[in-house]
Amino acid sequence: MSTITTKDGTEIFYKDWGPKEAQPIVFHHGWPLSADDWDNQMLFFLHQGFRVIAHDRRGHGRSSQTATGNEMDTYAADVAELAAHLNLKNAVHIGHSTGGGEVAHYVARAEPGRVAKAVLIGAVPPVMVKSEKNPGGLPIEVFDGFRAALVANRAQFYVDIPTGPFYGFNREGAKVSQGVIDNWWRQGMMGGAKAHYDCIKAFSETDFTEDLKAIEVPVLVMHGDDDQIVPYADSAPLSVKLLKNGTLKTYAGLPHGMCTTHPDVINADLLAFIKG
Repeated sequence: MSTITTKDGTEIFYKDWGPKEAQPIVFHHGWPLSADDWDNQMLFFLHQGFRVIAHDRRGHGRSSQTATGNEMDTYAADVAELAAHLNLKNAVHIGHSTGGGEVAHYVARAEPGRVAKAVLIGAVPPVMVKSEKNPGGLPIEVFDGFRAALVANRAQFYVDIPTGPFYGFNREGAKVSQGVIDNWWRQGMMGGAKAHYDCIKAFSETDFTEDLKAIEVPVLVMHGDDDQIVPYADSAPLSVKLLKNGTLKTYAGLPHGMCTTHPDVINADLLAFIKG
């Protein structure tokens, strides 16, 4: 297994497939998953001739089950260490959900020449939690409920999320895949409970407004308008307004986990943006 050890001694697992001289695409997964959530996209872009990289965020998947550093500053610093270790230049960073927050936080701070473009898919920026500044956000009680459910019975909670809202499998007429549900559960249970608990605060309360304003490279913002995890109206359209060079693509009726439920649609649009 390929890993790097960060400055604080955390082991970060990563996959690195394809020719080293090809343009790199770096995939950033959502909570509480792992690099495996990108299997479809990794294989697709590998066959398109790209170098594809995906890591398990600290506390997730095969990376160290960290007790500390489970917040956006450290997540972004871990990505910077990985990018330096692999000497990534002119990379495209693609983040889903919490991974979209990680991308925004990293790209806003990245060394010149490291990043060519970025993509935020069903992503948490600008900020999820409701406040005076963000009246359209979700009440803190929603995220308190996540924490309580994780503590009470993490294994059952990680069945309930993919069975219901994550992939829209709770919608009438949905084509439910037990394999997809089981794979979500498998990925989630590989990670550390403490890190996953802490990450709820990281994805819900971090304000990415200044990150989005600071990003110079082109950014594609992709979001399903039936996203039951990161509600559309308080995320994608607001992010695009803050970006210097942002493009919004809205997917009618698609769920939060649309990279898995509709990979052919998403992969084609990603390829067009990367090559455009």
